[in-house]
Amino acid sequence: FALGVLVYHGVIGRILQGPMLAQIFATFGLGIFLRASAQFLWTPDFRLVTDPWLAGPVRLLGISLGRARLVASLASLAAFGVLYWFITRTETGVALEATAQDRQAAALMGINTERMFALGWGIGGACVGVAGAFLTTFFYVFPDVGSTFGLLAYVTVALGGFGSIPGALVAGVLIGLLEVLAGLFIAPAFKYAAVFLLYLVVVLVRPQGLLGKF
Repeated sequence: FALGVLVYHGVIGRILQGPMLAQIFATFGLGIFLRASAQFLWTPDFRLVTDPWLAGPVRLLGISLGRARLVASLASLAAFGVLYWFITRTETGVALEATAQDRQAAALMGINTERMFALGWGIGGACVGVAGAFLTTFFYVFPDVGSTFGLLAYVTVALGGFGSIPGALVAGVLIGLLEVLAGLFIAPAFKYAAVFLLYLVVVLVRPQGLLGKF
């Protein structure tokens, strides 16, 4: 959370009103800096956190599931529930969503949009931190691991619809199922191609995404 707020105040907040090209280069440079810092601090070696409690499979309704993946799935559902409640049931959450939809209108209503943007980046950083913590229990991590999941995360959000938390959940489930089915019936090498094809079809038919608001 703190890193997300720091990134906003140090970089994003300074170029938010600037040209789009400046924003692209600034965030691209920030990504390079973070990857280089991680490589300097922790070396480029692949790492995996092993926990005996999370090792081995779990039998559920006759289906064998990896215990680490099951715990990560339950944690993601819990995080989704907390975030959805915060956005829809609290004044701060409603103000945050209003700022995301129309910054000028939110400012006219007395909302401190600068604080809301910082809060949004903080929440985003916290969510990435939680996801990364559980990811290390069943997937090797290294400084460039973000590029492996960054594009997939963008496709998930865009497929579900920008501004829709339930849409992101639905899209995440659909993409997960599609990856498994494509890897099973076609070939593992084509599972991401199937995901991107689904995304293109949905964007052509419904540009705002499955449950998008804007």
